[in-house]
Amino acid sequence: MTRALIVVDVQNDFCEGGSLAVSGGADVAFRIGELVHKWHESEPDERQYSHVVATRDHHIDPGDHFSDEPDFVNSWPRHCVAGTDGVSFHPNLDPQPFDAIFDKGEYEAAYSGFEGKSHEGGRGLAEWLRERGVTEVDVCGIATDYCVRATALDARVEGFSTTVLTGLTAGVAPGSTEQALSDLRAAGVTLT
Repeated sequence: MTRALIVVDVQNDFCEGGSLAVSGGADVAFRIGELVHKWHESEPDERQYSHVVATRDHHIDPGDHFSDEPDFVNSWPRHCVAGTDGVSFHPNLDPQPFDAIFDKGEYEAAYSGFEGKSHEGGRGLAEWLRERGVTEVDVCGIATDYCVRATALDARVEGFSTTVLTGLTAGVAPGSTEQALSDLRAAGVTLT
């Protein structure tokens, strides 16, 4: 079995001080950074992950995904706009030795990292993981009830054994986070 870590949308705009901040986002960024640092510093044969990848919201003109009067379900304030500081990974995430970064949502709403394309070669996440023999994925990041949920559900649909590291996620709201966790369990995703 080959396992990869998928770090979902740990970006400035989703952490405190950002345009669409999730409470606890900066702390999650720090804790994921510690995990990635341990992975990066360990000997290759001792690593729990063969690959560590990241996803990013990377909006150019996502249509009605942005709204001046958002409903916070399908429409949102402007966030993670390409070329702004908000799209950057949060500095608490350092180091950032990602094997690949998958940008999503340039011209439409995109919640799942599996909707993104890599910077190198434009491959989708599922294709990229399969090319490297990955069969299991751990998912962490922001937000539990939106992009983490969608990424983990798509990982299951794509046939990967999937675990969400709930201690390394932050949700938008308690109710929607609980519903997301219930949806993930029902889909066969392991929660730790």
